[in-house]
Amino acid sequence: MTRARHFDLVVIGGGLGGIAAALAAARLGLRSVLVSECDWLGGQVSSQCIPPDEHPWIESIGCTRSYREFRDRVRAFYRRNYPLSARARAAAHLNPGSGNIGPLSHEPQVARLVLEEMIAPWLSRGLITVLREHHVAQAAVVGDEVRAVAVRGPQGEETELTGSYFLDATDLGDLLELAGAEHVFGAESAAETGEPHALPGPADPFDQQAITWAMLLSLHPGTDNTIERPEQYETWREHRPAVWPGPLLSWVVSDHVTHRPRQRPLFAEHPSTGGIRYDLWHARRVLDAGHLGSGWADVTAAAWPMMDYWRLPLLGVDDETRALALREARQLSLSFLYWMQTEAPRPDGGVGYPELRPRGDLTGTPDGLAKMPYIRESRRIRAEFTLLEQHIGVEARGDLEGAERFADSVGIAAYRIDVHPSTAGRDTIDIDTWPFQIPLGSLIPVRLKNVLPAAKNIGATHLTSGAYRVHPGEWTTGEAAGALAGFCAARGKRPSQVRADESLLGEFQALLTGTIGIDLEWPRYEALAPRHRFGYVEAGR
Repeated sequence: MTRARHFDLVVIGGGLGGIAAALAAARLGLRSVLVSECDWLGGQVSSQCIPPDEHPWIESIGCTRSYREFRDRVRAFYRRNYPLSARARAAAHLNPGSGNIGPLSHEPQVARLVLEEMIAPWLSRGLITVLREHHVAQAAVVGDEVRAVAVRGPQGEETELTGSYFLDATDLGDLLELAGAEHVFGAESAAETGEPHALPGPADPFDQQAITWAMLLSLHPGTDNTIERPEQYETWREHRPAVWPGPLLSWVVSDHVTHRPRQRPLFAEHPSTGGIRYDLWHARRVLDAGHLGSGWADVTAAAWPMMDYWRLPLLGVDDETRALALREARQLSLSFLYWMQTEAPRPDGGVGYPELRPRGDLTGTPDGLAKMPYIRESRRIRAEFTLLEQHIGVEARGDLEGAERFADSVGIAAYRIDVHPSTAGRDTIDIDTWPFQIPLGSLIPVRLKNVLPAAKNIGATHLTSGAYRVHPGEWTTGEAAGALAGFCAARGKRPSQVRADESLLGEFQALLTGTIGIDLEWPRYEALAPRHRFGYVEAGR
């Protein structure tokens, strides 16, 4: 029997964008339901084991009030619960893992607990309901409106959800497809977008960014934690992608900027950086044993270039092909771990690091892999306005100072255009950007009236989505979408009407800057140093 439930707002997807959307709606008094495919909330920061990718100004500007609250709560969690050294405890900007990827590299299970803490009061008030381990199965559409969606639980039970607005915060844009929303995926052509780095030939929907099945590892000298030989180990051990300088299972990668061979060993110290390490281990280390004393071990999130999977795409394929791609991505990650434990050359002349221990106790999985894969690219709405490289790219902007300024801004974000190897066999794309805004037009579908994107699925291109997809950007998008749904529901207006009416737009933007706490523009660019290339680039890839 199908159960029917009504809410003001139906949010499909329990990642950062979905959580931010539900929190914004709750602050405006709306009842929302958050439908999460996983039992852990948080998406990339928790169930996908990817600590925050952030820009170098994040400690002072460039995120919303609630995202800053999340960051503050993470630090407070460690100060409250971990035996930190006096120096670590006193650090204003405590970095629990001392990871090079950014100033707040922390464990995924801590992120999960903090996010649960943030939504707990709203659960008690009945303004947020969470359906865990549910996925969207169907959408009922009448004309240009979604009337209901059916979601399916872990035992196959179905629930029909109705509401005024439906937000898609899934990693792949699942609701967009089911609702028949006009959308694109893959890579556009330069003829279509005019982007300098778009495909020179025709568009290719099967040119999709690599996914990564991350894992957590710790190091325990004198122990042997070698896993069972993965089923596809020989396949991945011999795999040599055309754009790669050699076997994928090695310490040599294709540099993400120059595409020349580059050594990325497990442990190494860069001689010119005064002790800063640009190796694999310290890139996304999420727990620094040096903060904690004896009895503790480092924990790192392994989401490294050798683990990028791009043999098969996830979008535009049948369920069988998608399932195969996900299985192979898991096998690739396990194969790289097995190679490290048994065959990887060591600087002392030996081979193998059997002391590497997968931390399934911290991921909530039997093998130490994340509960979910890290998916970088989604279906993207055909929007009233599409973000192009020309709006944010330093090179594409030419002599223009800063990114394009948008009168309909609903938030700000910053990250370089970071496109990983693709399923079409293309190597990485890395483009400097200016700090940028999120225009309201990129959140409004060209036709559907009550569907909004709330994650990586805004009106962007294959290139620009590579800049908008990371943690604070996804959060801001979701929060703006949740606030937009609340504003429209309260005034009986549609998103397109808000954008078209200067007075309504002003009211909505005032709501964002006041009640919600979202900055709409960056300060003058000379105040932002370094000017172009972000500081957390080298170790993050």
